[in-house]
Amino acid sequence: MNAEESRFDVAVVGAGVIGLSCAWRAAGRGLRVCLVDRGPAGAGATDVAAGMLAPVGEASWGEERLLDLNLASLERWPSFAAELEADSGAATGFGRIGALHVALDRDEAEELRRRFELHRRLGLDSEWMRPGRCRELEPSLAPGVTAGLYAPHESTADPRQVAAALLEAVRRRGCRVEEEAVISDAELSAELSTLHLADGGELRASRDVIAAGAESGLLEWLPAGTLPPVRPVKGEVVALRADGELPCSRIVAGERVYMVPRGDGRLVVGATMEEAGFDTTVTAGGVHELLREAYRVLPEIAELELAELRAGLRPGSPDNAPLIGEATPGLLVATGHFRNGVLQAPVTADAVVSLIVGEDPPVDLEHWSPGRFAGEAADGAGPMEEVAG
Repeated sequence: MNAEESRFDVAVVGAGVIGLSCAWRAAGRGLRVCLVDRGPAGAGATDVAAGMLAPVGEASWGEERLLDLNLASLERWPSFAAELEADSGAATGFGRIGALHVALDRDEAEELRRRFELHRRLGLDSEWMRPGRCRELEPSLAPGVTAGLYAPHESTADPRQVAAALLEAVRRRGCRVEEEAVISDAELSAELSTLHLADGGELRASRDVIAAGAESGLLEWLPAGTLPPVRPVKGEVVALRADGELPCSRIVAGERVYMVPRGDGRLVVGATMEEAGFDTTVTAGGVHELLREAYRVLPEIAELELAELRAGLRPGSPDNAPLIGEATPGLLVATGHFRNGVLQAPVTADAVVSLIVGEDPPVDLEHWSPGRFAGEAADGAGPMEEVAG
């Protein structure tokens, strides 16, 4: 490989949905891009994610700025998916199918009502539903459903299909993709950086983007003080399969579980949350919890085939909000997306590429700056806050 072949405008480290999206959008602006991942592209959290694009369901008290970011990204998803499918010739599984949140007792109904009042205060599109109306939407719901909250614009995408489409699209645009490649050392500067690969290769780039998910906090070749404070948050997921129709056609969520239907006959049930380091063991307790809670909401899942058990690692920052922006001149960060990596991929990619080409980003990045945790190492990230749903 000669020097010209190893020279790029942008080097993206991490080939999950965030890194792939950044590489695709950068290549679409005419930039010469290389993409590096220590594993297969699309593996890690992307491969395990349920693919809910559900900012209304994720809305919580005191998180209005995060909600705005999520809504801005959901607004981009239809065009993002259409452009990606046209660019790659592959499906993404994107669809606006709506989400129905249900309560199964008085306490759950009171909590759901609080969330509905929050939605009303924030001007979000959701509808309060009585049990009969819930069963009109989803006839297979348990008889014990006492109330529901319906968000009609919530959407889904199949993260595996999205990752495969992005990988095909970046290759079609001439991006260099280095899978199973370990960066052993780096010389970083504002003008030109050199990434040294363990196999002896070198990649030179004018800008570097760190998008390595939960492993972003383990990149020892980053300069002191720039290591993103990201920790892994374990999540276990169960995939069920139906021979015929699935028991739901929308996202259906209870207080402690969500179920996402796929076009290929799978129903994804998730997800637990556990501070367990880099452990990806699937546990009997985690699977039992998911199936128990799913059965309470949709008893017909008992008839479905148990198709897959997986555990993944979400990248969590100290406040469980993303890190998007410039860490040092020439070095950008796009990680820490926690539960919303698939949802936030379009707006993150647009923001990162705007910074690279010197344009104003499409959203205000002040609150997502990696500098807001200056001095906090990855292992100093705060504990996960409990998130409902």
